[in-house]
Order: sequence, then structure tokens, then C-alpha cells
Amino acid sequence: MPPRNIANVVPTVNHITTVGVKRTSFGNAGRPLPIFVNAFETTIPQGIIYHYDIIHPADKTLPARLNMDLIRALQTRIAPDVFTPLGVYDGRKNFFSSRKLPLGPEDCKEFEVTLETADDSPKGKGPKVYKIRFNLVAQINPEVLRRYIDGKQSQDNAVLTAITALNVVIRMEPSQKFPFNVRSFFTDQEKKDIGLGLELWRGYFQSVRPALGKMYIIIDTSTATMYKAGRLIDLCLNFFKKMDPKVLAPKHGLPDRERLRLQKFISGIRVITNTSGDRKIARVVKKLSAAGASALSFKVKGGETMTVAQYFQNVLNRPLQYPDLICVEIGSGALIPLELCEVPPGQIMRKQVPPEKTKDVVEFATKKPQERLRSIEAGLQVLAYGQSDYVRNFRMSIPQTRATKIQARVLNPPVLRYGRGSQQPTIQFFKPIEILHWAIVIYERRQRFNDQAATEMSQGLCNSARDVGMSMTPTPIVAWENGQGDIAQQLRDAGSKVFTRYQQYPKLIVVVLPEGGNEIYTAVKHFGDITTGVATQCLKSSKCSRAQAQYFANVCLKINVKLGGINAIPDPISVRALADPQNPTIVMGADVIHPAPGSHGRPSFTALVASVDSDNAKYVADCGVQTSRQEIIEDLETMAKNMINMYIGYRSTVEHKGPQIAPPKRIIFYRDGVSEGQFKQVLDQEFVALQKACAALNIKPKITFIVVGKRHHIRFFPTSAKDADKSGNCPAGTVVDKEIGHPTDLDFYLQSHGGLLGTSRPAHYSVLHDENNFSPDTLQSLSFALCHVYARSTRSVSIPAPVYYADIVCSRAKNHYDPRGALDFSDSATNDDSDYAQAETTLEAFRRGFKPLNDTQKRLMYFSVRFSLSLVSCHSFTCIPQ
Repeated sequence: MPPRNIANVVPTVNHITTVGVKRTSFGNAGRPLPIFVNAFETTIPQGIIYHYDIIHPADKTLPARLNMDLIRALQTRIAPDVFTPLGVYDGRKNFFSSRKLPLGPEDCKEFEVTLETADDSPKGKGPKVYKIRFNLVAQINPEVLRRYIDGKQSQDNAVLTAITALNVVIRMEPSQKFPFNVRSFFTDQEKKDIGLGLELWRGYFQSVRPALGKMYIIIDTSTATMYKAGRLIDLCLNFFKKMDPKVLAPKHGLPDRERLRLQKFISGIRVITNTSGDRKIARVVKKLSAAGASALSFKVKGGETMTVAQYFQNVLNRPLQYPDLICVEIGSGALIPLELCEVPPGQIMRKQVPPEKTKDVVEFATKKPQERLRSIEAGLQVLAYGQSDYVRNFRMSIPQTRATKIQARVLNPPVLRYGRGSQQPTIQFFKPIEILHWAIVIYERRQRFNDQAATEMSQGLCNSARDVGMSMTPTPIVAWENGQGDIAQQLRDAGSKVFTRYQQYPKLIVVVLPEGGNEIYTAVKHFGDITTGVATQCLKSSKCSRAQAQYFANVCLKINVKLGGINAIPDPISVRALADPQNPTIVMGADVIHPAPGSHGRPSFTALVASVDSDNAKYVADCGVQTSRQEIIEDLETMAKNMINMYIGYRSTVEHKGPQIAPPKRIIFYRDGVSEGQFKQVLDQEFVALQKACAALNIKPKITFIVVGKRHHIRFFPTSAKDADKSGNCPAGTVVDKEIGHPTDLDFYLQSHGGLLGTSRPAHYSVLHDENNFSPDTLQSLSFALCHVYARSTRSVSIPAPVYYADIVCSRAKNHYDPRGALDFSDSATNDDSDYAQAETTLEAFRRGFKPLNDTQKRLMYFSVRFSLSLVSCHSFTCIPQ
């Protein structure tokens, strides 16, 4: 068949960008700062790039590693005359060549490929034959990239395909040598055993990225969790933290729930089975048997029945060492005893890391800035672009051996207003709350958290509340409860005691949790946020026992806003775009959170957060449930209408604004978690939904739509110690909008937070639509200021507060479900991939089970936070009393 979309000429029309705001200027605010960035300039290939689709006519989707092996065999052993010079392949369907392949007059040809090893061969049938069809679909002139980075060409299919081709070129060599995961590959030169049968391997991320007038390769360090190589028995024992193989035998008490937990852990892993003498065969584990090899029987030819253990004794001419252990069921359905399986090295675990190992992963992946930069530059030796035949075949070169030095700027920190009398190092809240009646419920054992600890905690909390301007006295209502009981009833009992004593129900219930009290926490939040509308504050017993004043001050940050208070507001001089009384502005943040890898049938959760006050310090939130792994927020129109109505209501009833100035005239919308490939879809659907919400309310505010990206690999490194903060990172407020920015669309990188551990990651802001015509300086300063008004911290955070809040609201979505219900929220919860009907049924069950917020909580900042920072010093910004 003839090729489609042949584009072998350079377009002559200067297209207008279809997504994004046209880049016309750059910011100039802030002091200059030279920095290094982990970008390495690369040349644009010369000559036409030929793009082929690869199709397996008879097979289902094959694993990327097997696909790579097939293409390597095809190019080097089966048809080297066709594939000279060597082409590059992405492991899926895209193949690129620097010359047109001789595939016949229709530019289409089918090849038959076998692998030299017989690992994939059906027993007794010889090597398996794979049919692979090549079909030419496009010819791309790389000159489109030159026009694109020079701002003379918009992003179109030719540009995207050319960038894809360059990425495949630079990844081809390491993908054939090392374990890889899309854009990263890993080596065992630096690894760490973290237990549970898992290892961490250091690797390198690499990606071609267009910038202003140049093409760069972004290189960064990366980390992968690997299954530990060796005997499969040892891997299983490590998972259970045991040494005796008998724990893997149902006959000796292996519970079904533990077997299924192990099955979820190792399903999909490749094992080498030695069941035929010297012949070792690679197989994929599908599931685990419910009985041991000595208890599983089957019929052989002739009608005789024998056990799996007896069968392998005949095959191997020796008895099994562990005949009572469970077996693995491999892809073909055969049962293989554990002791006959070995785990080959370099297998990436593509599932959620067990929660107890998250700390190990973070510690291994964390590197100080200069250490990370040295590792990145050393990675060039591992990548060895100059030695790659594939890179040379496409006439690319990467001459740099050092990271690129660019010019950044450091923005001035914003001014925040606190309460009267505030001064460093102590501050008082702008609007503190009075708490007259409250209760303490303790779920830690009384022997570990006794009456004295409870009294000290109550007094410490009240002292810190007084220091920040809140009115709070120690409560006499303290109860110790059993976490195995009815949590909701226990909290009601505590509320009843408060009512009996004061004739009023409590405004706050403080709950002390033991280690591992996650289920209690969920039940507490469901009771407070969903059922009754009472504010709850959970504390870990290990943290609040004999805690310092700083800890309780951090807790007060949370409590004050949960009860309707305001900790601080940005001074109007720092947020001129928000402070114009003639243009009332609502700031929104939106996010979607998806289920963990390997979870099927679990839904995605959405959140929209919006400011309601004139000072943009008070936020409300809405949360929803939708189709699993769907990124576009399907209920955004309804959610946005609710938020705008609450904004208008607050300004009218609380701030007493007139009907003419209560509605917003500007909407600044920050969207989290969207990849660049989804920008147009987000504009076409979410931006339109936002417009429809406004139209339904008969208002026409001007909308600025900004995507905030966190999952990228751009890193900043100070060029000298004097330009770094205490952690060795670039200072908070470092902004870059030149050199590594988008060639045509308005974007910038802003590192808004001070470093704590490792190398800080700047946020990437892409302005998709801007009806307010803000200047780059305005957008950068505004975004930086919003990173400082996060209510639970007195330091700036990594992303604007409304985006941070939306992320938190998403993560709290499970609190909307009855904790006594049957829905499974564990990260390992799975359904059969092929059972789409079951997955849809599960989604509907999640939709039905989702409970709305209590009306009281809808008007408050009920959402909690996963960490908090020091309140005793506000040195990260200018603090002035009101």
C-alpha cells in the first residue's frame, strides 16, 4: 500500500500556534544569577528521516524487550542487506531509518523472524516464528525542527515525529544493553538491597527537547526498583521476611491471603525454568497455585494420574527438595515448582513500591545538587553517544561534556501580612480563631501515652495557640479508646461529653494516633468531614509526646484555617494582579489523581479548589470521582459553577460587596498534572467547560489558563557556593524563561521553594491561554507569591497554593467513603485485565459510594496536609504586621 502523509519538503507557511500563548517577550524582574542546567546541546540530523509502522499481524501486543530482540535479530541476522545502515526502534510500533528501506514498490513488506534462543518456543515445535510487517508512513525533513526552534514553524505532526525520532535514536544503544523503562535505563554499577526481595538500581533519564534556537538532550539521574535476582524461593522468602521455606507451603500453614499477596507481588515477573535437563526456558509468572506440588495432581497420557512433584521427579530423575511448596503457573498454564525457577537480573518492578520501602527509595534517589550534577556529567560516559552507531547513522552529534550554563534571575520574595503585633521570630495570625470547647480522643495505649502526656500535649497546644493569637484553653474532655472499635461512635461520645459540660458541641476534636493508624485516620476524617462537619486534627503519638513548641505551632497553622481563620494574606503590593478592586479575581487550582500502577478498576479522583475572598487567602474545594486514568476533568463545568457561586456568596455576605463587584472579572486557573501532549485536549475541553460555567452564571470574566508541571527532569545547579542556599540548591525565586524555554509558546521554570534534601525541582509553567494579557514578569511574580500563601507553612512551597490544595484534596478522596464499606483502596487491589465489565461495575460502585462533604465543611479549608514547616521563623519572605 502507498505511504501516508509523506512530508519530505519544508513547509513555507509560518503557522500560528494552535496551543499556547505566542512567545513575544521575556521577564526581566529580579537579580541575575548564572546557573548550570542539565541540558546538553545536540545537532539536528541531516537528511530525510523515514518513518515506518511496525505491525505484528498474528500476535497480540508483545513486551517491549521481546520486540527489541526481534528487531535486532531482523536487522543483524535475517535481513542485514535491507537494514544497512541500522535503523532505530522504540519497542512498540515506530521504526526510523536514515535511508529509505528497499521494501518494494509499495514500501511495505512482511518479514518472518525467529530468535536464536528457543526460550519462546512451544514444546516440540521448534523456534516460534514471528511475522513483522514494515509500512512506510512518512518522510520527515529535519529542517522542520530548525524552523520550529527558530520560532518560524508551529508544532505539527512533522515536528512531533522528528522529535520522537531523535529520542529513539539516542535511546537505541542503551536500550539494547541495559534494562530500560521508556526514557530511562539502569545499570547494576550502583545498587542497594532494600529487602522484601527488592533492589534499587541507579540509572539515567535522557530526552531530546527543543528550546529557543537550539535542540538539547536533557540528562538526569533516575532510580528503578528491581526484583532481586536468584532463586525464586529466596525472593518469596525475602518478601515474607522469613528464612524457612516451609512458610511457602499450604500444608504448613500458608494462609490464602498471604499467598494472594505474594501473587500480586510477583505476577508478571520473568523466571528461568530448568525443567528439561540443560535447557533453560524463560517464562512469565501468571499466578500461584493454591496447593503444594505434592498435593497437585493431573492426568497424563494414558489416563494415569500423578502429582506435580512426581512428574518432575520423573523428568529430573531426582525428587524435589521442597515438594510441599506452592508452584507458579506460567503463561502457558503449566505448573512449575518454585525450586525450579530462577529470577534473572535486571527486571523492573512496575508496581507500587511497598509503603514501608518508600523511605529507602527516597534516600537512595536523593543527591545533593553538586553530587547530582557530577553524576549527570559522568553519565555522558555511560551513554557514549559518540560511540553509538545509531547516533552516527543519523548524523547527530553531542559535543558537550559539561552541563549548559545559562542566565537565570532571582525574584524578590513577596510581602505577607500577619496579625497585629507580629514580629520575627514570632508571628500572629491575620484572623485567629477562638476555640472554647474541644475534646481529645487518644487511640494510643495508655501505657505509652498516659495522663501526663495528654496534659502536656493539651497545654503545649494551647500555649502555641496563644502565641499566634488564637484563644484556646486546655480541655478537660480526654478519652482513651480502642482503635478496633466503632470510631464514629467513640467520637460522638466525646462530643456528647463536651455538650453535657458546656451545652455546646465541640468545634474541634484532636485525635492522637498510634503508629500505623491509617485506618483510624480515615475513619476520623470521614466522621468529621463527611458525616458531622466537625473539625478534626490528627496527631501521631510519637510526635506530640514531649513535643517542642515548634511542633504545636505547626499544628496551629492547620487548626486555624480548618475553623475558618486566616493565617496570612499577601500584601497588595506583592500581588498587583489580584489586588485591583476594579478587577476582582478568583484563583483556581485543579488536579486529577490516578490509581497506582497495577491497580485495575479503581477510579481516578478530581479536585477543584478556588479562592473566595478578596485577599486570595481563603479557599474552598470540590472533589469528584471519574473513569480510571482519565486525565480530563469530566465534571469541571459543574464544579466551576459551584466554586464561582461560593466566591460570589462570600464576597456578598461576608465582605459585603455590592452585586456589581461581587462576581469575578478575572479567573486565573492553574492546572496540575497535564503532559505537553494533552495541552490541546485540555484547552478544547476543560477551558471550554470553564467558559460554559461562566456563561451559565451570566458572567464574562477574562480567563488565564496555566499548566503547572512537576514531573519533568529539568534541574538547576548554582555555579558557585555563594549563590546557593544552605542546602546547596539555587535560592527560592530562581526563574528561567530563556534558552531552555519553549520555542514558540510562553512558558517559564520557577524554583519557588528553598532546598531541604537533595536537588530541588523547579515547577514548569506553561501559559495555554491568557485573555488578561499579563506580562511574563506579572505571571512569574504572581505564581511566586501564591507559593507563599500556603496556609500550613511559613516558607514558600514548590507550587502555587491552589494547586497544592487541589493535590491534597485528591489524595483525601478515599475519606469520602464509608470506612466500614467493602470497597478496596489498597494499592495492590486488582481486577482481571480482561474483565472490562467487572472494572466498569467496580467504577459504578465507587461512584455510588462517594459521599459529599458535609455542608459545614464545604465553606472551610477542611483539607489536611502531608507535612508542615517551621512557624517560628518567617525568614523566607518579608513579614509585616497588619
